[in-house]
Order: sequence, then C-alpha cells, then structure tokens
Amino acid sequence: MGSGQVTSTVPTGPSDFQGKHVTVAGLGVSGVPAAKVLHARGAIVTVVNDGDDARAREQAAELEALGVAVRLGDGATLPEGTELIVTAPGWKPDKPLFQAAREAGVDIWGDVELAWRLRGPDAAPWLAVTGTNGKTTTVQMLTSILKAAGLRTAAVGNIGVSLLDAVLGDERYDVLAVELSSYQLHWAPSLRAHSAAVLNLAPDHLDWHGSMEAYAADKGRVYEGNKVACVYNVADKLTEDLVREADVEEGCRAIGFTLGTPGPSQLGVVDGILVDRAFVENRQKNAQELAEVSDVNPPAPHNIANALAAAALARAFGVPPTAVRDGLRNFSPDAHRIAHVADVDGVAYIDDSKATNTHAAEASLASYEPIVWIAGGLAKGATFDELVAKSAKRLRGAVLIGADRALIRDALARHAPEVPVVDLDRTDTGAMLAAVQEARRLAVPGDTVLLAPACASMDMFANYNQRGDAFAQAVRELGA
Repeated sequence: MGSGQVTSTVPTGPSDFQGKHVTVAGLGVSGVPAAKVLHARGAIVTVVNDGDDARAREQAAELEALGVAVRLGDGATLPEGTELIVTAPGWKPDKPLFQAAREAGVDIWGDVELAWRLRGPDAAPWLAVTGTNGKTTTVQMLTSILKAAGLRTAAVGNIGVSLLDAVLGDERYDVLAVELSSYQLHWAPSLRAHSAAVLNLAPDHLDWHGSMEAYAADKGRVYEGNKVACVYNVADKLTEDLVREADVEEGCRAIGFTLGTPGPSQLGVVDGILVDRAFVENRQKNAQELAEVSDVNPPAPHNIANALAAAALARAFGVPPTAVRDGLRNFSPDAHRIAHVADVDGVAYIDDSKATNTHAAEASLASYEPIVWIAGGLAKGATFDELVAKSAKRLRGAVLIGADRALIRDALARHAPEVPVVDLDRTDTGAMLAAVQEARRLAVPGDTVLLAPACASMDMFANYNQRGDAFAQAVRELGA
C-alpha cells in the first residue's frame, strides 16, 4: 500500500459554476438531477441524449421549462463552448463525445464526482463499497450497523438516496454508506473516502471497460486517498493488489476479511463467531467477538463475507461491537437475492435473479446441494467453463433459457456431461413458467431449484427484478 500526502480537493462552491458552459451527457436517474443542480448554480447547461423516446421527451420538456437546453438523439457531438461534461455513469469512455472532449481539454465528471465536489465544509465522511458482487447487500448491512450505533446515515450512490440529494439536502448525516460501481468510479477522479472496501473482482462489464485490467483499475480508484482503512478480501488476491497500489493518507491501514481464522489486522470467523483482530488493542494476541454467523441473514458463505466487510468499515469508523451484532440482526436482504420462495413437494425454490454474472452465480451455487439450476440470459461476453467445472458436483440437473443459453449448455457438456440438461429454445417471458415446470420434473425431495442465471435479464425481461418475480409466480402456480 503506497503512502504519500494526498492533496484534498476543495469542494467546488456554487459560484464556481456561474456562467460556466456545462454539458450533461444522458438523461435518466442521474442526468436530470445533475442538470437541475448545475442550472440552479448558474451554469449554462446543455443536455445531450442518444435516445429520443417518449420518456426522454418528457424529461426534456421538464428541463426545458427551467431554461435548460436539451438535444435528443444527438449524444455524439460536443456542444460548442463546453467547459465541463457531467456524464451518466453508464456512458462508455470511448464515445465520440468524450473523445472530442479530451481533444479539447474538457474535464469529464460523473454524478459522483459532482456530488463530491459540491459537499459542504462540514460534509459527512463517506464509507465506500465496490466489487463485482455483493455491493448493495454490504452497503445495506453497513447502513443497518451504523444506525444501530445511533448514527445518522443513509445508503447512497448506486442505491437508495441519490448522492446529490444526500450532499445538498437539508438532512444532516454523520456518515454516508456509499455503493459505487466501476462506471461511477471511472468518472470520479477526486473522490477520497474515509475508508473503502473492494469486496471481490471477477470479469464483468468488460465490454464497457475494454479489459480486465482497466476494470480492476477503476475499482481500485475507491482506495485512493483513504484515511483510515482499505478493506480487502483475503480470498481474492486482486483486491489486496489494489490496496498495495493505492496512494493513501499516512496511517491508513490494510484490513482483510476472511471466512477463515483471521490474522492480525483482519476480521474473520472462529467457531461460528464473527471476530475482529483489526480494531482491538494488541491485535497480535487479542480478538473481539462481533456477532454470530446465525446473526447474518441468510448465512450463506458469500453473505458472511459481505457482513465481515460491512463490519470492517463500521469498525474503521469507530462503531462498537454491539452495534455490529444488532445491525446484522436487524438487516433483511432485498428481494431476488438468494430469497427462499417456497417449498413444494419437499423441494426448496430459491430466487437469486440478482446473480447476473458468473461470479455471483458461483457464490449462489456454493450455498446449496443438490441443485436443479435454472440459468441463461445475456452473457455480456462471459464464459462459463470455470463456473460449471467448480459447481458440477452439486448439480442434479439444469434448465437453460435465454439468448446465450448455448454457451452454458456447451460448458455443461464439457465439464458435467452426466448432468441432464433441458434446453428451452425460448426467450419469451412465459418461458420462466416452463423452466420451473421442467425443474420440478428433474428435482427430488431434498433438492433445491435455484434461479441463479449467471447472465443479465434484458433479452427476456425488463430487469432482474421482473425475472425474479416471474420465477416466484411460476413457483406459486406449482403449489396452487
């Protein structure tokens, strides 16, 4: 872990935008609030947007009524006179708009960068979480722990309250639990968190970042300038490598979390107890009990890892052990995250529609045995050999749906040829009912039918929530 003096970025005051020509790239959940905030601070704002659908026209009309210029269907051209671009996080770095901006020497910020710069002098510190999987759950656990300690907090960023609302609203916070995607981190060059965690790293969004190295580098930005703790996953060397490469404030520590027995400066598990050997006196010899594994809901291995990461960040902020325990006990996971839907004829049906990549699916598959696996969708450039090879011994059968199901079918043929596979040549929404019916046919009492698609949902569904809802409805029809 590098050390060095980090020059803190002075937050940009309202007057700094007066008369400044700012282009906002993209409408949607981040672009519209950013345009409004900038306009209110005296900026001359132009919004550019690739799409020109009904929703975009509705948002454009709202902004134009305030005096904001909007160009629909033209997200490639840099408006004349642009001095700053504030982009929606999903816009790819290689877009012509950004290439033109770089050639013109124009800075490009994301909404996270804008929020960071607009913080007041007494702004709440940020505890930041990123990683390929588990971000939302970990941030929600962290928020629950911080609240159990009596702190005023909110889950913000890629979840919950918008960051702009959190830093500019009337409510005062003691600390913010911030979920950050690799997209958001790419466009947030001056972010400096109190403490941060990278939960894990696996290939994802490589079509956006261009390479695994670029993806990891963007994730690693979360550690830059950390003040107290860089939290990493002992089981994932890539996360520790990012800590070593980070330039942090003097005295910031590397804190590991592990499902095994923790060493000094780590949190881990001993005899069913979550323990802290990082934020205790004489950590060479002492450990502090934080909670029991049974306090984690659900107590699947990857979720225990999430809880340890959340606990590490909370402890870095000075939260007492009892608040960790109470916060974990109070936490309930969101829908579609290894959620138990029902038992039908002695078979458990589990909805993990949120497992939209291979890394998430691997964690889900490791939590049950034997499994009838429902998988498939949009692969986003992923390959499935490693996932299938690791999980083959747990599989009773597999039911495949979606546009890229052949990739999973071929991996099963190579690494689990004895596992029966049902290949549903359908991408319509109703295919989920057929998939659940086929899974029921393959399963025997004591099995788990697990929806862990390892793929995105947009070939068949609006999002993973709709996919999970379709699964749950199909299961309810089985039991009717």
